[in-house]
Amino acid sequence: MKHSHLLFVFSIASMLFLTSCFDNKETVYDNAADIPVNREMIAELTSPPHVPTPVGKRKAKKLIVKMEILEKEGEMTDGVKYVYWTFGGTVPGSFIRTRVGDEVEFHLQNHPNNKLPHNIDLHAVTGPGGGAESSFVAPGHEKTFSFKTLNPGLYVYHCATAPVGMHIANGMYGLILVEPEGGLPIVDKEYYIMQGDFYTKGANGERGLQPFDMQKAVDEKADYVVFNGKVGSLTGDNAITAKVGETVRLFVGNGGPGLVSSFHVIGEIFDKVHIEGGDLINKNVQTTLIPAGGAAMIEFKVDVPGTFILVDHSIFRAFNKGALGMLKVEGQKDKKIYSGELRDDIYLPEGPGIQSMPTTGEIVASEVPAKSFEEQIEFGKQAYMQTCFACHQAEGQGVPNAFPPLAKSDYLNADVDRAIGVVLHGLTGEITVNGQKYNSVMTRQMLSPDEIANVLTYVYNSWGNSKKVVTKAMVEKVKNRK
Repeated sequence: MKHSHLLFVFSIASMLFLTSCFDNKETVYDNAADIPVNREMIAELTSPPHVPTPVGKRKAKKLIVKMEILEKEGEMTDGVKYVYWTFGGTVPGSFIRTRVGDEVEFHLQNHPNNKLPHNIDLHAVTGPGGGAESSFVAPGHEKTFSFKTLNPGLYVYHCATAPVGMHIANGMYGLILVEPEGGLPIVDKEYYIMQGDFYTKGANGERGLQPFDMQKAVDEKADYVVFNGKVGSLTGDNAITAKVGETVRLFVGNGGPGLVSSFHVIGEIFDKVHIEGGDLINKNVQTTLIPAGGAAMIEFKVDVPGTFILVDHSIFRAFNKGALGMLKVEGQKDKKIYSGELRDDIYLPEGPGIQSMPTTGEIVASEVPAKSFEEQIEFGKQAYMQTCFACHQAEGQGVPNAFPPLAKSDYLNADVDRAIGVVLHGLTGEITVNGQKYNSVMTRQMLSPDEIANVLTYVYNSWGNSKKVVTKAMVEKVKNRK
């Protein structure tokens, strides 16, 4: 009796164990539409350049996304204002992170202070208009619709209200990531970057509140091509960061509406690129094309410290229209990978002849002159960063043995008219600055008299210089000399 009781207990335990193993076995679904959802959760949404927490191995959920449309004034660059139309208050809009099999319940809210109706087309949606038909929403209203995430990848979303191009051009785009089951491989840092082209009534840099220019947009003549909605969004204190040895994943999108992006990081090689945000992976890539309305996932390991420059390699867009960012990497140098400068030799393949200066080109008058000393400093700094920064550096320190310093410069402070003449006409030949000889070339700068007065006032009032104030009249006087 005792023996038979033990056999019965053992049999029951074995059945429970086998049943438990069967219940815990992960079911594989051939069709993502069949994946059941497990409970409900509120989606974490983030503003660029940040991304939400990785999905990992969580089960599919009913994911509640609440996104508010806001029409708001912001700054395109110093002194240039623009009314952006946004998803979530930022350009690009909030980053949405899901996994295959999620059931997304999307709440699109149009703030009552907005002036226009909007909707949303998510490229991750299988359905009419990518959700646009179900989400057309007037100011002060909210629309709700749902969709199943069927395909893993990185997808663009944007407004699709007519005129569609205008809504996108004003900043209405963002990214939605659909991770595969089990999640993406773990990396150390992830960032959200999206390129966009903007079209303003005024020319690049023209100050004041600038309206959208439809004809420029139709002609695809962008005044600004930027990352994350404005010039300088990823530079200086806003730069993204990493440490030597870390792996970085960039979720890069292109809202357009008109221009293709040639995305490149100066000084890095992409270890992996998920081409157009899909399954196909390319390796050891220098520059990757991202179409308007497309995206790419880019991964690389940072091996050496320094500041790595992110650009659209249609290079005038980077250095003249704003498509430039920075990745600042801290850590120990590795001279086996990169030595840094070893020595500075003289190279004169054509002899020591003096080069001549370019003298053609029209100078365009400044539209908005500075009205105060404070505005001169503000406008002058902007001009300096656009035209002087590369050679003379951010703190006026110059480049040793190549370009003279402007900081505490005896040459600069000795003669303000001479300094004006150098900016007006350029300079060739040997000069001595702070006891050091330089024999490089400074090209003639394409600046108006107002802009020359502003930039020199900024320089004279920075980095230990003489605090002189340069006026337009002073520039005109030097310009008109015979």
